[in-house]
Formats: sequence, structure tokens, C-alpha cells
Amino acid sequence: MTAGPTHLPLHAWHVAHGARMECFAGWAMPIHYPLGILGEHKHTRAAAGLFDVSHMGQIMVRARAGDHLAAARELERLVPVDVMGLKAGRQRYAVLTNESGGVRDDLMIANLGDCWYLVVNAAATAADVAHLEEHLYGTCSVELASARALLAVQGPDACGALSALMPAVAAMHFMDVGAFRVDDTTCFISRSGYTGEDGFELSVPAALAEDIAERLLRHPSVQLIGLGARDSLRLEAGLCLCGHDLGGDTTPIEAALDWAIQSVRRTGGSRPGGFPGADVILTQLERGVARKRVGLRAEGRPVREGAVLFADPTSDAAIGRVTSGTYGPSAEGPVAMGYVPISLAPIGTRLFADVRGQRIPLVVSNMPFVPHRYHR
Repeated sequence: MTAGPTHLPLHAWHVAHGARMECFAGWAMPIHYPLGILGEHKHTRAAAGLFDVSHMGQIMVRARAGDHLAAARELERLVPVDVMGLKAGRQRYAVLTNESGGVRDDLMIANLGDCWYLVVNAAATAADVAHLEEHLYGTCSVELASARALLAVQGPDACGALSALMPAVAAMHFMDVGAFRVDDTTCFISRSGYTGEDGFELSVPAALAEDIAERLLRHPSVQLIGLGARDSLRLEAGLCLCGHDLGGDTTPIEAALDWAIQSVRRTGGSRPGGFPGADVILTQLERGVARKRVGLRAEGRPVREGAVLFADPTSDAAIGRVTSGTYGPSAEGPVAMGYVPISLAPIGTRLFADVRGQRIPLVVSNMPFVPHRYHR
């Protein structure tokens, strides 16, 4: 018998609020609410959206000997980013790489002072925990915080909504993280977000998630937002979705994520390499890549994930494919991203996607498709 999807701690609460639930990464997730995907997308850009992202894995990594810096050193053997230089109260975007330089998963790494807090993708959580336990065994403990929920408040009114509950968060800046008290409850809060808007993520005990969500939802600016709008928001912001825009056969350099690899981890830096696939990735940083992730604006209708790309309207030789695509309400037109040869990656290059036998024109475009509005 096939097991059904795992339920979020707030599953019944979402259903009671009119959510349409569908399976995503093994979880029953709210896709949209009565406002609809378009309305939810626009509301997040204009005010504040409340997302339940409790399907994502929350992992605590601690040095067994109590040496917090030693745990950072061990984590650096698995990611090509500067963990040791990450100060307490700050977080950083990272990727777990494989031996060929591909991306196993992308994640956030936060320094909570006494432990390293990782947020990983739902579909990769079990594999990530196993990977961390295998490579950090004997030096670090790896704990999946399965008794915690994860909420996100995103949009220009996000700070006002959350600070009404926790005034201290107003002093946070982009990529800050810390422990805050709500009544008698400890919440781990970060200021970032995968929508391109200012926002916060709240890790809370699952048993108290409904109370906190209800209190946030009472704010006049806040509406519930589902997975459908989350996808269009992150795509407009030019942000990758692992398993779609990133994967084991794609390096972070091909994915245009070289900005996430700090100079200390590069050739000539103080701690170069030492992570899986380092030879491939560091060589690509110096010599370039054969293909690259680019933004695409389609003319006419949206071009969806999986569409094959061509250099002209008549060629039979595929040159790439679309990895994400939808209509961008804030961008006021279809937007997409995909991988193309580096010779076809310059902004303004005209390409064509095959959509049900019809060649749809696209133009390589700057990303993000809408400006980021993080609180820096």
C-alpha cells in the first residue's frame, strides 16, 4: 500500500481556511486559498503574505566537543561557502555539492551562537540528514528538528505585521537571525525570504504554530498565501528551485550562483576547496562554463518547465531547456529561466521554445524580473 502525503502541523487549520491541498515533495501543501494564486501573488507584493513552509527540513548541527568553530570547519568540508567567518546572529545561502560539482541541495546556514541551524528542501531532507551524519559523524551531532513548524511572513508590510507580535524584530536587517521570545516560547527568526520581498521566517514549536499563525493573520495587512504564488514570486525574483533549476548534474557556476562562493573558499583564498567537486567548481570559476542559467521573457503565452529551446524557429538541434516558467503578474508577462550555451547567454539573445509543436519566441533577459526589496 502506498503511503499518503505527510500532513503539516497546521493541516486542519489550512483546510478550515479554504486551502486547496495537493501533494508536493511528499507533503500535503496548501496550493492556494479562496483569494486565488493571482490575488495571493499581488497581495504579497503589495502588503504581507503568510506562508506555511513547515515541510522544509530544520537541522541543528553541534560540535560534540562543544567547539562551535570546529563544527563550522567540518561543515565547510561539505559546502563551498565561508561558514567559519559567519558571525553569530547571521545566516548565509549555501549549496551541498557532490563529487562532480553538482548541487545535491541548496540551503540556508545560520549561526545561532551555540549551534548551526540549517534549513533544507523538503524533498532532500532525509538524504541531507544522512549525508551530514555520514560526513560529520564523530565530530558533530545532527538533529532533525521535527517538532518545529516553519512560517514565513513576506512583503512590504511584513515587518509591521511581525513587529506587532515581536517588536524586537524591527531592528533586524537582511540575513540576520536570532532567538526571540513570544510569551513563554522561543522562536528562531531570520530576516530574508524567497520572494524577493522583505520578510521573515519563524521556526516555532509545532504545538504553538496555530496560535502564532492566527495572531499574525489578525493583522490587517496579512493574507494566507499558498505554494502556487510562492512559485511565481520566487521565479520573478530570479531564485532557483532545487530539483528544477538545480540538480546533481548542474554546478553552482553553471547556475550563476558564483556570488554565493566567498573569496576565502576560492583559489588563492585562505581556505580554498576541500568540499566535494571542488576541482570542477574552482576550475569553472577561473575558466568559465559551457552553459549558463539565464532569465527568459517569452513573447505571448507562458513557456513552462521542460520546454526545449532552439536557436532559431526551424532548427532541429536543441540548445537547452526551460527549468521554470510561468506568468509573472508583477513582471506583467511570461517569465522563465533555463540553461543555454554560453554563446547564447548574452542579454537580448533571441531564442525559441517548442510548445506543443509551435515555436514560441523568447529573449534572454536580466534577472531578477522585478527588483529585490530586502531590508539591508
